[in-house]
Amino acid sequence: MPQPFFSSRPLHLCAYLFFSLSMAGSVQAAPQFGPGPAPAAGQWQVDGEALCAVAQETRRYLDKGPDYDPAVIHGGLLETPLPRIKATLDYLCAVHRADQHTGSAARLNDPAFLEQAFEWKHWAPDQARAASLAEGKPLLQNLPADRILLTKYYVRLAEGSTAQGPDHPHALHGLPFDEVGLSLAQADANRRLSRHRYGKQAVLQGVLEEKQLAPALLWLSRADLEGALLQGTAVVAQKGERRYFNVHRNNGIAYDRTIRPEQQERYWYFKEVPGVLGYGKDADYKIPIRPEVTVAGDIFQLGLGRVVLLQTTEHGQPSYRLTVMADTGGAFHDNLYQLDWLSGYYRDWADYHAHNRHIGDYAHAWLLLKREDAPAP
Repeated sequence: MPQPFFSSRPLHLCAYLFFSLSMAGSVQAAPQFGPGPAPAAGQWQVDGEALCAVAQETRRYLDKGPDYDPAVIHGGLLETPLPRIKATLDYLCAVHRADQHTGSAARLNDPAFLEQAFEWKHWAPDQARAASLAEGKPLLQNLPADRILLTKYYVRLAEGSTAQGPDHPHALHGLPFDEVGLSLAQADANRRLSRHRYGKQAVLQGVLEEKQLAPALLWLSRADLEGALLQGTAVVAQKGERRYFNVHRNNGIAYDRTIRPEQQERYWYFKEVPGVLGYGKDADYKIPIRPEVTVAGDIFQLGLGRVVLLQTTEHGQPSYRLTVMADTGGAFHDNLYQLDWLSGYYRDWADYHAHNRHIGDYAHAWLLLKREDAPAP
């Protein structure tokens, strides 16, 4: 949904919700990571199995090394050694598996254990950057000094058809024929390729079909197409089974935050995949992700694979979730005031809102790293 985005999801719900930041006093010039408030009593909702799955897959991506993807495989502005990030991901899985094996209570839902096992750095948002973008965006205008903006994205459940028709007039396009077999670097270097020549509005008018430039993977309604482009993923049920489509490569036109999604010229081509995918520099390898344990953020500044503890407000009470930063998006360049939480599978905005309206717009966030003297799993 789950990107540069030049990778997994094009833009998240954060680009659709028009944000906000009114602050008393001076505006902080930069984000801060350090001592913060202690977690209040509340409900812990850590799905150890799903968290471990995303941690493992993110670890595999990190194992490709900085030479493979230097933009995100690094220690980030906190200069954390990469082995320590990997060790933290490994430790989450080791603890979960040990608890399963012994039948013990899940320690990943125990705040006392987490305090003993991890170093916590509280994240105070980049208020200066948020303020520079806050005009007409109430959520940014009201951004607290001690909490980040927490938007949510979801996996779009779409209705699709294998044939074009009145109810499904728009194609979800696969990569144009003239770059099939080309690496991303080769295709990006050739500006004469079809992908670089057309904006979204021309595609909606049918230029790709008229010139027979790209395959139609599926036919969708305009609403479902917009949802797929916004979230980066479409899931379609056909013959009792789900088919998954994830963004592959885009036309190189930047997303314009000043206009509505429907008016954009940025356009994404898709690829059928085995499941929901997060970050990856190209479609050949992206990180499989799960709802509720995945967040998208500025992995270019923070580094891929950060473990983030979120304290949200749900039904007026504190609620805690452990997540892995395994995704990003067009809204997350130079953005250290926000995260985007993968909330689940929904048919449309109304379905999404019905299941998420009780979750607050701001969250305390801590970056967690395994301590050297952490208890044995």
